[in-house]
Amino acid sequence: MGTCATCDAIPRRAMKNAPPRPRRSVLYVPATNAKALAKIAALACDVVIIDLEDAVAPDAREQAREAMRSFVQQAGRPACELVIRVNSLSGEWGTEDLLAAVACRPDAILLPKVNGPRDILDANDALDEMDADPALALWAMIETPRGLLNLREIAELGRNPSARLGCLVAGTNDLLKETGIRPTPDRRYLQSWLAQIVLAARAGGLDALDGVSNDFRDLAAFAAECAQGRDLGFDGKTLIHPAQIEPANAAFSPGEAEIAEAQAIVAAFADPANAEKGVIALGGRMVERLHLAQAERLLAKAGAAAFNAGLQGIDFHGGVARK
Repeated sequence: MGTCATCDAIPRRAMKNAPPRPRRSVLYVPATNAKALAKIAALACDVVIIDLEDAVAPDAREQAREAMRSFVQQAGRPACELVIRVNSLSGEWGTEDLLAAVACRPDAILLPKVNGPRDILDANDALDEMDADPALALWAMIETPRGLLNLREIAELGRNPSARLGCLVAGTNDLLKETGIRPTPDRRYLQSWLAQIVLAARAGGLDALDGVSNDFRDLAAFAAECAQGRDLGFDGKTLIHPAQIEPANAAFSPGEAEIAEAQAIVAAFADPANAEKGVIALGGRMVERLHLAQAERLLAKAGAAAFNAGLQGIDFHGGVARK
């Protein structure tokens, strides 16, 4: 990728380097649904997105903000990663949503209908004016034709930590609506665009999340869609119902063979004999330090996922996974 003038124009400031986190299952919860909010603490999802946007009727915006504030104040922060989806900052509700979201101290704020890098930069400037925590991240929903066309420029902001961008989220329902393509069960007409989202995310050093599956009762079809999303390279899937959490976690968790291979790569490069080597032979193939970085990231996410599941005693960084 070439030089990004937009990225280089952002003032660089110190930000915390967050470790990789599992984002296999990312559940939307409407801010106005008190019963759903109350169940968050008992859910095994990696991320909860409290939704102030699509799930909230126009005449219930203030009610939604107040319900969100009340939930965070009374229940405290959930153990999983907490994200808040706001309305577009260019609309009439976005600024108030952002103020309410920042006060709740989430891990990230999800911006809807991101059309280009300017949407990220404007949100970033607004957060700076609010003296928001530098560690507060921005996530971007890619759900419009303009957003797809500007993917490269959007994702390049991931190279500058000062831009706060940490994740791209596929908004498949809106993409279907905005483009008029046919919503087939195999998503054949969406796959090329989904692959572009993953490619852009990787170029920018970002996570990428697959879109929602609307029929939460057909878990077999949902599991197949999760498998397709993982094969496309997504880190996880956005969900609309708690019943989808378990199959999403299963699909996007590394298997035993993947963990064992990653452990072997980490152990091989930890050998003092390989300390200065950029490439080593392992198991009949050549392994580079880029594979080491991938292995360390996989193990970090696997370890955090195990912690989320209550398996705090498992060590994923040694020669074997053990308690």
